[in-house]
Amino acid sequence: MLGSSRYGVFSKSPLTGLYAESYSGGKVAPAIRKTGYDAIILEGASSKPVYLEITDSTVKFHDATHLWGKDTYYTEDKVLEEVGVPGAQAVVIGPAGENLVRFACIENNYWRSAGRTGLGAVMGSKKVKAVVFHGQAKGEIAEPELLKSLIKSISQKAKDNPGVKAYQMYGTTQMVRIMNGAKAFPTKYWSNGSYENWEDISGDSLITNFEVKPRSCPNCFLACGKLTTVKEGKYAGLTVEGPEYETIYAFGGLCCINRLDEILKFNDICDRLGLDTITAGNLAAFAIEAVNRGKIKADLQYGNADGIARLLEDIAYGRGIGAILAQGIKKASEEWGMEDVAIHVKGLEPPGYDPRVLKGMGLAYATSTRGACHLRATFYKPELSGMIDPATIEGKARLFIEFENRLTIFNTQILCVFFRDLIQWPELIQLIKAITGWEYTQQELEEMANRIVTLTRVFNSREGATKSLDTLPKRFFSEPINEGKNIISEEELSYMVNEYYRLRGWDDQGFPTSDASFF
Repeated sequence: MLGSSRYGVFSKSPLTGLYAESYSGGKVAPAIRKTGYDAIILEGASSKPVYLEITDSTVKFHDATHLWGKDTYYTEDKVLEEVGVPGAQAVVIGPAGENLVRFACIENNYWRSAGRTGLGAVMGSKKVKAVVFHGQAKGEIAEPELLKSLIKSISQKAKDNPGVKAYQMYGTTQMVRIMNGAKAFPTKYWSNGSYENWEDISGDSLITNFEVKPRSCPNCFLACGKLTTVKEGKYAGLTVEGPEYETIYAFGGLCCINRLDEILKFNDICDRLGLDTITAGNLAAFAIEAVNRGKIKADLQYGNADGIARLLEDIAYGRGIGAILAQGIKKASEEWGMEDVAIHVKGLEPPGYDPRVLKGMGLAYATSTRGACHLRATFYKPELSGMIDPATIEGKARLFIEFENRLTIFNTQILCVFFRDLIQWPELIQLIKAITGWEYTQQELEEMANRIVTLTRVFNSREGATKSLDTLPKRFFSEPINEGKNIISEEELSYMVNEYYRLRGWDDQGFPTSDASFF
């Protein structure tokens, strides 16, 4: 199916202590499907480093002592060489996961990442260096002809679609121009809404100054991945699939780095070590702020790429201030007395959409169970496209829930969210019917989505989360951006959050009531 070459990882987050989920594209998902398993559960921990080989006929545990300490590129190549099966695919961790960096990620195909919430550290805690998948099992389709017809219809809809063309041309780098135009591009650790040098790190600059080739996941025409090679300078020959918008915002905007080759180098360092680039860039900028405010001493400053590169290595290996930052933004801000400066929700840093401009994103960050999340609803899309005024709060919770419900069902199918415009409710209903044979109405699927969202809420409540966590950093309420034009008030957020609770069928503390559809 189009947009289905994705896998998901689920756990309790070592970064937030709450519900964790993360998704990745690339070539791994079809290989998992060929094992015949829909889900794989890892319990307990090994006493020594291992990697798993999971097939349609067996599960093998291989010694990984020789791989412990190696980077993700080397590890992926080595385990696939040792297994020696054509078409096999692997997910791996790097030194950051081994050293239990709380925002370590899981990597595959070198540059694809299950990036957020620290799931690489979960694998590291189990001493699992990699998991390799291969097999010959085939998934059964209930109505193959219906699926073929649906794929044809979606493909036809995509022809001449401007959004599809933009992904094919720029990938997510298109957002650099869009977000700076909206004055919602987080800059200089969330102190500005646009970056004066944004054109130097834009999608147009990438295409003009680097060798860029489109890359797609299997069975996908978006080709949003951009295999980029640096043509000249100190990083000449460096090749990375990226950088994605979030990596550009985190290092280019927050850290004020105006060179794409430097950002590509950060991308490469993070992928090799197994670090989430969103959190890594946020923490680098936070550390620069700590230096500027006299809280710590370090060779870090805005625009200094070499200092940031060293810091990323120090984080992965637990050296110096890197050991503190490896524990995450909450721990670091407490250690340095900077709780009021730190930008995070529930311990997870936001992606590159400032809620002082896009107020619906403020609602998204505040209510997301995994922390400041943009993917559960991708609500920046309706706010930027004119579907709803970014500054309004009226009706925002209702529209947000519509997006969140549909993309929650996307996530049950593990579909790429970039297909959100092409796969609306009618297509989702047909897709589920084609694959499973089950016929649902839109209302039934929305009720199902509400139960899923509510279940994650119940999980977090069990872990100690309360309504007090459904908020935003204090600076968003007190520090306007764009020459004082944009700010979100506590009252505005409270209005949206309370409306969200009501529409979800929860009580005023955000807990499900007896008449919620969950029950």
